[in-house]
Formats: sequence, C-alpha cells, structure tokens
Amino acid sequence: MADRRLQVFHAVAKHLSFTRAADALFMTQPAVTFQIKQLEEQYGTRLFERRHGSILLTPAGEVVLSYAEKILALSDEMDTRLSEMTGEMRGPLLVGASTTIAEFMLPRVLGEFNALYPQVRARLIVANSESIEGRVAELTLDVGMIEMPAKLSGLTSQICCEDELQVICMPDYPLAEFAKLCPNDLVDYEFISREPGSGTKEITDSYFRQHGIAPERLKTQMELGSPEALKGVVSTGLGFAIVSRAVVAKENRLGELLSIPLDPPLKRNLYLVHPKDRFQSKLVATFVDFARRKLKEQAE
Repeated sequence: MADRRLQVFHAVAKHLSFTRAADALFMTQPAVTFQIKQLEEQYGTRLFERRHGSILLTPAGEVVLSYAEKILALSDEMDTRLSEMTGEMRGPLLVGASTTIAEFMLPRVLGEFNALYPQVRARLIVANSESIEGRVAELTLDVGMIEMPAKLSGLTSQICCEDELQVICMPDYPLAEFAKLCPNDLVDYEFISREPGSGTKEITDSYFRQHGIAPERLKTQMELGSPEALKGVVSTGLGFAIVSRAVVAKENRLGELLSIPLDPPLKRNLYLVHPKDRFQSKLVATFVDFARRKLKEQAE
C-alpha cells in the first residue's frame, strides 16, 4: 500500500484543486490540506503555489508528481500480483486509447470485459496517439491502444486489428457524386483535418505523400482534436474529412453523412502498446488478448 500522503498529493496535483481532490478521495478538505502540509514539512519545500483561488505545482511538486505516479503504479502492481496468487482477477486496469478507438471501438470491449471480471476497476484515459504513447512509456498507463506503432524506446507494439479510413462529406457536397476518390480528386476541395500528434493525421499525410501530393497542397481549413468535431464541421457543408469507417457508421445508416472509399484504399493497423520490460500482470495480459480478439471481430 502506497503512502496515503502520496495518494492525496497525486489527487490534488491531477485536479489542481483541494476541493475536487477531497471529493474524489471521499475526504474532507481540511484533511486533504493537512496531508499536503505534512508532505511539504517532510521534504522541507512547498509543493503547490496558492494564488488567487487556484493552485499550481511548484518545480519541486512536478518532481514529486513524476515519482508519485511511478510509486502508485508499483503499488497497484503489487496488489495485482498478490491477488493473482489467490486466483482472483481483480484490481485497477489503466487503459489509454486514441480518440477514435476510445469513442467508437473500445466501449463495447470494456463493457464485455467488466461483465466477465466484475472485480476489475477499468479506467480509460482518452488522448491522441502521441500522448497515449508517452503515458505508457512513463508507466502511468498499463496499456495503450493507438493508431500507429510505438516510436519510443522501451515500448512494444502488437497489431490488434485493421481499420479503413474513408472520405466523409454531406450528401449534397460536390464530392458526393463519386463512388470512389483518388488522392488527386481531393486537392481542390476544403479539407477538415485532425490535429498534429493524431495517428489519423499521420497516416493521412503519409498516404498523400505516397501518391505524390504534399499535405501542404491540401486546402486545409482547420485542424480539430476529435472525430466528433470533424463530423460536426463536415455536417455544415464546409468541406470533407478523412476518418475511420467506424466513426460514421451511424450517420451513414441515417443518411446524414456520406462516406466514400479511397482508391487505392487507405487502411491502417491499430496497435496495442505496453512497456517492453515491465512486469505484465495476468490482468493486463488477459485484457490485451481479450481486446485484440474483440477488436478484430468488430473490424470484420
């Protein structure tokens, strides 16, 4: 069990609020403040700057946070290993996923996994692929699901399924008359793109380069941070976007948006990433195998 003061510090650092940390920990605010004061007295330095009703981490606080995350992760790992010795599948499971996977593929997987193992406490962190990879490397996530193989050393990548990306637009947009679209067909139309760091943007840029089109040639109108945001802008008729086929399955059925395959097809692998040399608990290994199987079934 990790030092309770570290757990309290971690909650305050993440929420940047004594009140919200107290709510999350089911403690009173004075009790949280007391724990932080004790920790600051132990190390002889302030961990938070209090100013105008808000708080910020000091440089010392940033250092403590980096170690606290590792210590708490190791504590969870110990709990998991001990529970495995009793034959139980229980404990925390920290999963990170890129936005597309988290919003349109993973909810069903997590729901079915929880039905099988109700003692597991899964927590899902959503960010772009680059951010998720970084958090797995920092050991603050057990496993990540992203749209490109890991680039950071110390991580291993496993293909979990294949995903196809397609052009989406409004049914009355000029591109809607095409049954298929080649890269050159898109150069003269307004493009709604994902943001830098997104796996979707990386694979899309690479696709255009492979077909002799520099991404800078595209008439990019804006860069947005989620598939839902892309769909929202495309639905105004401003332009087209390129997203996973899974993202617009519902809108396609309702006729609200049109998806058009690219020629040649734009396909990518989705990856499970986890630390290469870190102990992998039975819980994490079981979830990785389960997720690979279920995501592959969804893609078929």
